[in-house]
Amino acid sequence: MTEKKLLLLEDDEVYANVLSRQLTRKGYQVTHLATATDLVATCELLKPNILLLDMNLGQSSSLPYIAEVRRLLPKAKIIIVTGFASISSTVTAIKAGADNYLPKPIDLALLLNEIESVKVVEQSNDTLAYSEQRLSPERLEWEYIQKVLAENDGNISITARQLNMHRRTLQRKLSKKPNPV
Repeated sequence: MTEKKLLLLEDDEVYANVLSRQLTRKGYQVTHLATATDLVATCELLKPNILLLDMNLGQSSSLPYIAEVRRLLPKAKIIIVTGFASISSTVTAIKAGADNYLPKPIDLALLLNEIESVKVVEQSNDTLAYSEQRLSPERLEWEYIQKVLAENDGNISITARQLNMHRRTLQRKLSKKPNPV
């Protein structure tokens, strides 16, 4: 069985403690960092296979570190978590190498489902290969729009204002459901 080493980068201490306890109960070895300054060094030392990175850390962001962490840990699952979700930051995070982008507050069942979506497959030379299906940026954008639309009870005008988008542009995007991958 593979180790479940999880690195949590979260500046909200109370939220981090609650999430750490929940994940520890589920069998994860959780290491918490409050700032991104030691993120790369901690990744080199611990070699976690799952990273939960809060996007906004006070005056800084975890986005600039994603590409370096991805190079260091190519098989790790990197999930960006934020209370300030936007389409542009989602696309930026995915392009930098993040596997997914989840808005706060995180539902623990959804988070565990996302973490455990990595399927570990034994190969003949005793190495592990990770196989998973990544969502395209277009699909990710479409799903995020659907989420905001549902939060607004299907009101296109309010959703368009919240997404800082023209109403007709939003309607056009909604009419084009992208492929799942």
